[in-house]
Amino acid sequence: MAARRWTQALGLLGIAAAAACSRKSPPERGQMASASLSVEAATASRVAESRFLPTVENVVTPKSRAPEGMVWIPGGEFSMGVAPAPGVDGGGGCGDPLADAQPVHRVYVDGFWMDRTEVTNEEFARFARATGYVTVAERTPTAEEFPTAPRENLVAGSVVFDPPREAVPLDTQFRWWTYVVRASWRHPFGPQSDVHGREHYPVVHVAYEDAQAYATWAHKRLPTEAEYEFAARGGLTGKSYAWGDELRPDGRWMANTFQGHFPNEDTGEDGWKGIAPVASYPPNGYGLHDVAGNVWEWVSDWYRPDSYATLGPPGVARNPRGPDASFDPTEPGVAKRVQRGGSFLCTSQYCSRYLVGTRGKGDPSSGANHLGFRCVR
Repeated sequence: MAARRWTQALGLLGIAAAAACSRKSPPERGQMASASLSVEAATASRVAESRFLPTVENVVTPKSRAPEGMVWIPGGEFSMGVAPAPGVDGGGGCGDPLADAQPVHRVYVDGFWMDRTEVTNEEFARFARATGYVTVAERTPTAEEFPTAPRENLVAGSVVFDPPREAVPLDTQFRWWTYVVRASWRHPFGPQSDVHGREHYPVVHVAYEDAQAYATWAHKRLPTEAEYEFAARGGLTGKSYAWGDELRPDGRWMANTFQGHFPNEDTGEDGWKGIAPVASYPPNGYGLHDVAGNVWEWVSDWYRPDSYATLGPPGVARNPRGPDASFDPTEPGVAKRVQRGGSFLCTSQYCSRYLVGTRGKGDPSSGANHLGFRCVR
């Protein structure tokens, strides 16, 4: 056992690299059967809805000037979810990325302001200086919290992507994730690193409560899953990506994802190996950068794989806030929040959740060096 962050972030697989990819012991038969039946029954009643209908944007204009660094998302009615698309590889290494994002269903969201980019190290540093806030990754676990842990293992830290030197089987994320003592947003790769010169990179190693704390300080909040997807689609209807149906329109890279052989060789064909500074790629139709790739982003909804199938009677869900509680049949008893957007590690070889509408999940108390957030108001 290697302290809380290892246990929670790796042992419980509460990191977005997993992105719904846990390979731990299967759930009890009754739990799995119950979840499966509820999905199948509810999905059957929504078959007629499982198609994309045009996005209908609100025409109401904002009542105030744009807050610094934010753009107006008009809101409106849209088709939420993912449907199979010809020629689009979902990546089978971590399970079907479409499975928990179906059926496609109609949703309405009010208009809102959204951060143009992910929150940066510079912005988070301003918050930390003003408040003295200490993130979860910076806090030393206590013997009271973990009475059975050896004292020498009660060390603050976080999980860092550590690519192997050669090709490895894609059977467990332990092959490319490492718990690093004293890794945090200030030291993204461990104590020998810092964020000097990385002011405009997205802040990482943030747990859900860290993101919430920042949002409260900034007089903002985290987006709901529905708000995030409406914004990420940028006014488009039923497209595979936030920019359209081609991964590389006219040969241009549109997002920071993984090229090369996963996980051991990132060739950086898209211009960056690892995380990129925010806004390194073109914005979507609403002026938002990096809603696909770069780093995963926390949203406020609890995670359930059957969330869409159990929304209720067919129709338009208005401003949905997600389920009242989390349930992940791959890890019963481990509450998780939804994460959106994918990261620089997404690839068709393993986990292509840069596809717009796909969902990730994570233990709210865990962070990693490919997980950040942005806010709305």
